[in-house]
Amino acid sequence: MALIDIRFVFLFSALFRVVLICYGEWQDAHMEVRYTDVDYLVFSDAASLMASGESPYKRSTYRYSPLLAFLLIPNSIIHPSWGKFIFSAADLLVGFFIRIILKQRKVPEDLCTYAVMVWLLNPFTFTIGTRGNCEPIVCAMMLWIIICLMKGNILQAAFWYGFVVHFRIYPIIYALPIVIVLDPHFFRSGLRPILCHWTSAQAKDSQIDSEVIDHHDMWTAFKSIFTRERIMFGLFSGSVFFLCTGLFFYLYGWEFLHEALLYHLTRTDPRHNFSIYFYYIYLHYEHEPSVLEKLISFLPQFIVQLVLISSLAKDLIFCFFVQTVAFVAFNKVITAQYFVWFFCLFPLVLPWSTMKLKWEGLSCILLWMGAQTHWLMWGYLLEFGGKNVFLQLWVASLIFMAANTFVLIMTIRHHRYSPLFKCLAKSKNSVKIE
Repeated sequence: MALIDIRFVFLFSALFRVVLICYGEWQDAHMEVRYTDVDYLVFSDAASLMASGESPYKRSTYRYSPLLAFLLIPNSIIHPSWGKFIFSAADLLVGFFIRIILKQRKVPEDLCTYAVMVWLLNPFTFTIGTRGNCEPIVCAMMLWIIICLMKGNILQAAFWYGFVVHFRIYPIIYALPIVIVLDPHFFRSGLRPILCHWTSAQAKDSQIDSEVIDHHDMWTAFKSIFTRERIMFGLFSGSVFFLCTGLFFYLYGWEFLHEALLYHLTRTDPRHNFSIYFYYIYLHYEHEPSVLEKLISFLPQFIVQLVLISSLAKDLIFCFFVQTVAFVAFNKVITAQYFVWFFCLFPLVLPWSTMKLKWEGLSCILLWMGAQTHWLMWGYLLEFGGKNVFLQLWVASLIFMAANTFVLIMTIRHHRYSPLFKCLAKSKNSVKIE
């Protein structure tokens, strides 16, 4: 079977996104249901306020970093679709980064191409950017951080990590696995880390490496916690985060701090969404939740994160993926744009999956899409039909949660564990970082 030309894939994807943006302009002007995401209108209004020298937070429901509004200032100068082209360009950049990561791990050309296509030709992902959602920018930054770590550029990875956590708070969940993987057995001053490459008979090699790395006495493990690389990453990423946050706090005050950061930590949404908690929040929205209620909603998410990190941190990319799926599935608020957070990581774990598309893979896809469609049906009846179907919608949320959990378990069971890095002590061909 002839290989698909990757250049054609990128060219087609770029042109297709341009067509969708142009079509979106037509639909917005001629149809009742708009193609453009309502959040894009919020971004544009905030950018317009910033262009006129005012605070972007004068626009109600703008709850993002001022950097996003600054990026979209040309919306009111050049064209209202400027931001969509920026987001779509970031979408294409994600595909390019997926290819770089897989090629560095020696994944065969055909698998690299199919993995890139899983992202670029996914109907969900190409509509996100063209409708005006900013998540592709966050996805691109996260993949670039992975590339920096793979090349041993810890300071650059730290800079972008601090920046992306300021830009969008959720990547804070990746802090612990990054710190764990900055192990002295993988990273040493002046030496480039050695990547574990893809092979068809991968499972045995991975198990041997993990055994050598994981078995240390307690004293050695304790001494290796505060390594030069970990301290450097923590200090530099923290400095970037607090510098950005401090700058905008100086410019926009407590309004910025609440809307861009604190709001997302305490967010409760009474409107219907995919989360299993939405119905309880809707019924008790006027009631201030107690500490116990907050703990009950937070504890499952926290425990699942710790279990996944402790088991899979050294297989860093896969750990990021399952972390993100679990974080979204157990979150108090779930909207469709959150799915992009793990969609961008999915192509990076596909080459290490033993799951066949027929029948297990297809079953997982149909189950996940079916549960989502079932939820959307009740959501449509509630929002557009005006029917009182809150209870049915909550049951649909439970089913969607069960589907996410099942797919996550199946993905973990069919994954071939492969640490991202090899132990430097075993390698005779360590490469100096230039």
